[in-house]
Amino acid sequence: MVRSHVLVCGGTGCTSSGSEKVIEALNSEIAAKGLADEIKVVKTGCFGLCALGPIMIVYPEGTFYHSVKAEDIAEIVEEHFLKGRPVSRLVYHEKEADTKVATSLSDTAFYKKQKRVALRNCGVINPENIDEYIAIDGYSALAKVLTEMTPDEVIQTVLDSGLRGRGGGGFPTGLKWKFASGNRGNVKKYVACNADEGDPGAFMDRSILEGDPHAVIEAMAIAGYAIGADEGYIYVRAEYPIAIHRLEIAIKQARDYGLLGENIFGTGFNFDLKLRFGAGAFVCGEETALMTSIEGNRGEPRPRPPFPAVKGLFGQPTVLNNVETYANIPQIITKGVDWFTSMGTEKSKGTKVFALGGNITNTGLVEVPMGTTLREVVEEIGGGIPGGKKFKAAQTGGPSGGCITAENLDTPIDYDNLIALGSMMGSGGLIVMDEDNCMVDIARFFLDFTVDESCGKCTPCRVGTKRMLEILDKIIAGNGTLEDLDRLEELANYIKSASLCGLGQTAPNPVLSTLRNFRDEYVAHVVDKKCPAGVCKNLLQFKINADKCIGCGMCAKQCPADAITRTDYIAPGHKLASFTIDTSKCVKCGACMEKCKPHAIYKD
Repeated sequence: MVRSHVLVCGGTGCTSSGSEKVIEALNSEIAAKGLADEIKVVKTGCFGLCALGPIMIVYPEGTFYHSVKAEDIAEIVEEHFLKGRPVSRLVYHEKEADTKVATSLSDTAFYKKQKRVALRNCGVINPENIDEYIAIDGYSALAKVLTEMTPDEVIQTVLDSGLRGRGGGGFPTGLKWKFASGNRGNVKKYVACNADEGDPGAFMDRSILEGDPHAVIEAMAIAGYAIGADEGYIYVRAEYPIAIHRLEIAIKQARDYGLLGENIFGTGFNFDLKLRFGAGAFVCGEETALMTSIEGNRGEPRPRPPFPAVKGLFGQPTVLNNVETYANIPQIITKGVDWFTSMGTEKSKGTKVFALGGNITNTGLVEVPMGTTLREVVEEIGGGIPGGKKFKAAQTGGPSGGCITAENLDTPIDYDNLIALGSMMGSGGLIVMDEDNCMVDIARFFLDFTVDESCGKCTPCRVGTKRMLEILDKIIAGNGTLEDLDRLEELANYIKSASLCGLGQTAPNPVLSTLRNFRDEYVAHVVDKKCPAGVCKNLLQFKINADKCIGCGMCAKQCPADAITRTDYIAPGHKLASFTIDTSKCVKCGACMEKCKPHAIYKD
């Protein structure tokens, strides 16, 4: 029996910050001090506070260390594990002025309003050890459905839970399973998992696979039993090496334990899984394109109907859900429908995981009950906008979504409310923007992404999005007109109605959303030839306020284009040395502004 468990994040974020070296140093130092029998080091999945990695938590006291480096380990082992004194300089504090020594993870503002369902095991167990998953009721849901429930009872339970797909569209999961459930035993069927996750800034599914892969495996087996499938595929992007590695380990462990394969739990039910790797094509997040890719063909969407529940993988009935959707299934089975429906709103039950990024203090992964307001997520969980800046908008749904403005900060987040605001839930990316963001530039960023990711199969998406991007480029360059804004809207609405798949149908959303909510910024770009946020280089000039300039010359020394020269400025009563910027030479790099200590340089 050990006296302490040291949990170290082994997710992608913390791994990139050096958590593997921290774990090596911990094991080495603990052994050197003769503590190997007293202290156990556990590599877990993501804790959520990604900006603070590598993260290390010591239990049972719950001391929360952040930004730990390998060179800190000797001090932590000596002070904390031998002398019982936490190393305060590495302990997380809610505020810099907070002198409290040991802040428990559960007591932080970041976690207080969260409800971890899909993420319940991330940061808690070793994802490479099936025994730890089993110890917290892992695979008990699969055992229950195989020994106590009929396939139709399983489907009815999922229907009654109100679980909707967490991958974007929000289609009722139980209904999808019901559509695919006919002719059990007479028709070959498949269960598939969408772990492609192509939205910029999104990493919810990756974190679940890295921290709790067995939850997805168990849920897919349950889905297989419910619809009468004996084979499943997990389609995961190849850029997720840690997730792939842990999935491979988990699938092998499940087979070794008889939880995948033939005659599971002695019930005669057979089910096995295979992995397929995506090459990073955003369009392969669309269900028919994903299935086409699994089949070994170019990832292009197919017309619907027929829908995958009728004709999916290899032309057979198929259930496809994303990682987060599956992660909810085992707990719905074991804890019951009433437990799940007690969270969320009337039409959006349960919780939702968001990848919180952009101009926010606490970037990372959060899971909140449906109906939590955007203000709670941004200001309380996210810690607000850094640097005292004002909240401007939040983009939900990535390239397929739209922006939520400050006027709607108190809107409860659920599927229907977001659609009413001109946005969508999407897979769960939530990018926060402040007053320094140009909304025209934001719209262009997302549209540029979808232009690159279009498969090119249908003309509205292939050509239409390119024409929209050209108009936005024209506006940002200072050559736009008011007529261009009308053309943008006309094109956007045509593309939405005529594109073949969800990528094209939702590609115009960021443009339409910003046009509706920030039209004044578009007008400023085309009429005043100004970018109010000072982002679009062709529409701004760097100038020097002579009254503030102290004549130090640092700006001129930093200028790579020799655009800054000394001039004499006659102030009232005396003469001062000052500098001026030749706008015809200025490359607008901003180096002068960064180095100007009296803040005499400004954007106009």
